[in-house]
Amino acid sequence: MTTTTPSPDPQGIGQTVRSDTLRSPLRDFLHTETGSAVVLVAASVAALLWANTAPGSYDRLWEATLSVRLGSVGVALELREWVNSGLMALFFFVVGLEARREFDMGELRQRHRMALPLLAGVMGMLVPVLIFLAFAVGSGAGRGWGVAMSTDTAFALGTLALLGKRLPDTLRTFLVTVAIVDDVVALVVIAVVYSSSLLWQALLAACAVFAVVLVIRRAGVRHGVPYVVLGVGLWFALLQAGIDPVVTGLALAMITYAYPASRSDLKRTTGLFRLFREQPTAELERSLRHGLATVLSPNERLEQTFHPWTSYLVVPLFALANAGVHITWSGLAHAFTAPVTLGILIAFVVGKPLSITAAAALTTWASRGRLRPQVGWGAVLAGSTASGVAFTVSLLIAALAFDGEQLTQAKYGILATIPVSFAFSWAITAVIRALPRTGRARALLGTGESIIDLVAPVDPDRDHIRGPRNAPVTVVKYGDFECPYCAQAEPVLRRLRADVGGDIRFVWRHLPLDDVHPRAQLAAEASEAAARQGAFWPMHDLLLARQGELSPSDLLRYAEELGLDPKRFERDLSSQAGASRVAEDIETADRSGVAGSPTFFVNGRLHRGPYDLATLTESVRAAQERASITKH
Repeated sequence: MTTTTPSPDPQGIGQTVRSDTLRSPLRDFLHTETGSAVVLVAASVAALLWANTAPGSYDRLWEATLSVRLGSVGVALELREWVNSGLMALFFFVVGLEARREFDMGELRQRHRMALPLLAGVMGMLVPVLIFLAFAVGSGAGRGWGVAMSTDTAFALGTLALLGKRLPDTLRTFLVTVAIVDDVVALVVIAVVYSSSLLWQALLAACAVFAVVLVIRRAGVRHGVPYVVLGVGLWFALLQAGIDPVVTGLALAMITYAYPASRSDLKRTTGLFRLFREQPTAELERSLRHGLATVLSPNERLEQTFHPWTSYLVVPLFALANAGVHITWSGLAHAFTAPVTLGILIAFVVGKPLSITAAAALTTWASRGRLRPQVGWGAVLAGSTASGVAFTVSLLIAALAFDGEQLTQAKYGILATIPVSFAFSWAITAVIRALPRTGRARALLGTGESIIDLVAPVDPDRDHIRGPRNAPVTVVKYGDFECPYCAQAEPVLRRLRADVGGDIRFVWRHLPLDDVHPRAQLAAEASEAAARQGAFWPMHDLLLARQGELSPSDLLRYAEELGLDPKRFERDLSSQAGASRVAEDIETADRSGVAGSPTFFVNGRLHRGPYDLATLTESVRAAQERASITKH
């Protein structure tokens, strides 16, 4: 739905939207993951305190059997198993949704870019597994090799959040894509290696249920109830087949596509809203809700619904159920000389960083620099070190592979990776910060080509440019002359231009949202009529300053104020001489995924978040530093 909503901040967080929001699903994912790390730590500490102050009650609760029956069919599992195999299916559903979104719309939408995170993810599992097996030789713990595989995304992103501005934002994207790879592979390992003997009839039933899911998805069914029922059926069938049913979440997520809202859907939804506003009936209300639901991809809607629940409830509950270890000084001393504990700790805090960094370097070398990380090598090493933290998946596999003393030793090793990984990451960032400014920028930002979101590059012979034509930083603004937020952004841009000086140029492209602002199209064409007389920017400034006066007579008066030829201006305006130019800008906005006005691109990358002075300055400074590295 296209609406104009009041901005609570005049410095630039408002926007006239064409879709639901300009927030990035990846940005929301990162924000929730880093915030949940605090809750996860609290749950882990609570589990340790509980297990050491009242071990009997801790074990009795989580080993209690809970049965769910429907007629003659039912499931009886320990409470810990309900969490590990039941609720954790939701966690892997969210992981799968994010993987699918990255594949459809994110960093991996350019398929050749999959090579680097895929190789880094695989190497980041293979080397730690080999290290663990080397420690486990002769101890009988080799079956637990899967414990050394998977990075805990919440703790890894929490580490980056605590390190704050020491590291670039793009490192988080790199880390998430690598973590998604090893989460997916680890889940396959759970299904294949750590499941009991297969019951083929139940497995065939699971395949049949999944086939029905594919059929109804193909038929366009969007209501959630059929998918919930079939998902529960798939979970039950996999459990009966002897396969850990957490794979249910991943399987369903990977067929849940992500896509941006289309312009036609947004306009149709705007029409439905206007009909409802004129005649608020129950039938039109249902049509409006259905229209709103179909604008957004199911992937985005489901991730926004389930991600907070999994991050703030499911995973902390999993930690509470599994992180409780009865600690004694003698047991602790013995554990840290045990092959299981040492194997896990060394595999994560040494094997993970070295293997991920080496895989990135190998990919860069093999591709002759065409594929390289989107950050510098210092940031790669810091992020790889942050990925050397185990928890969720490792505890899950440990519970499947070990028991008794070996399970306790595995938990010691897993928990120890958290502080050690953070300490190593902090030390690396401290070294980077001690470098000279140019060296620090190169270490953090690197020279890799980033994905360009702006489909149509800036053309100095066509685009309206304010500032030096060869400036290293270009800010493209898609705007609407009747949009109040576009006007509010102008003082910010003027201040930015004064602060940065000759290193920045601004480009205006039209995005008149005529279904919200009825005079925006005419105003855009008036600016093009002024451009034909060399006065685009004076007219641009005047139109944004007088947004309440955009009638044809007002526009003619502005042309006279600017000293333009009024007859030529009126002729160009009445003949719609600039309409094709405006239409071209709208078309490039659609292809670039622009969701509203104003929308900014900094050196071709979509600027997400607020456009206040501090945030825009930060984006521009980062672009300046990257441009200076490329230049040298």
